Order: sequence, then structure tokens, then C-alpha cells
Amino acid sequence: MIALGSDHGGLALKQHVMAWLDDHGLAYKDYGCYTSESCDYPDFGRAAAEAVASGECDRGIVICTTGIGISIAANKVKGIRCALCSEPLSAEMTRRHNDANMLAMGGGLIGNNMADRIVEVFLNTEFEGGRHQRRVNKLEP
Repeated sequence: MIALGSDHGGLALKQHVMAWLDDHGLAYKDYGCYTSESCDYPDFGRAAAEAVASGECDRGIVICTTGIGISIAANKVKGIRCALCSEPLSAEMTRRHNDANMLAMGGGLIGNNMADRIVEVFLNTEFEGGRHQRRVNKLEP
């Protein structure tokens, strides 16, 4: 199950990602927002991150206008490694080397086609483990 969250600036891209997940038969839970009215990204980034940290969801995708604020909010939750990615190589490497469990994107910066590829790579790339596990362990407080 994929946890989703966005603010108003990321709503349109989140809705596109939801359609992509539907097309690929992947389950998700939307933690908001649900309208284009101005709202606060920390509320929705935190809700999605808590679902991932608790094990309710396996991974998460959060979106605000730039992806910056919502990624910071998600990373405040213990056990979350949320990476802001604007292209597929970063999505691949953050899974391979950082075992990122959440992806952040900027709805005002990334088009639908690029988002499709980033999401696909993020969800289909496995963590390499090995020396990278030692480093990931050092990220925990």
C-alpha cells in the first residue's frame, strides 16, 4: 500500500499519480488534501509519513509545489527517509543506496510524463543493502 499526501500545490500531480497507480493495479491510501483550497503541507506530509512509519503503508509519495516543504515535514517522522526527486536517476539511487521509503515531488516543477517515470523507478527499485545498510543505520537518531 502506498501512502499519498499533498497540499493544494501538489493536488493535480497527486491525482495524476493516483490514476497511474490505478492503471498499474497498485493500492494506495490518500491522506489529503482533497481540494484546491490553500492548506498546510506539513499536515499531509506528516500523515502520510506516519502511515509509512507505522507499517500501515509500505512506501509513500508526497507532493507540494516544489516538493521541498513536504519532504521536510515527512522527514520529521522517525523512521522516514523521504527523498525529493526531480528525475528518475535520483529516484533509482535513493532506493538503491538510501533505502528511501518515501518520495517527494514538486507539482509545480514536474510534468506528468516525468512523474510517471520517477514513480515507476522509485516503486520498482530494490535497496542494495551491504555497505549501504551500515550507512542507512547511521541515519537513525
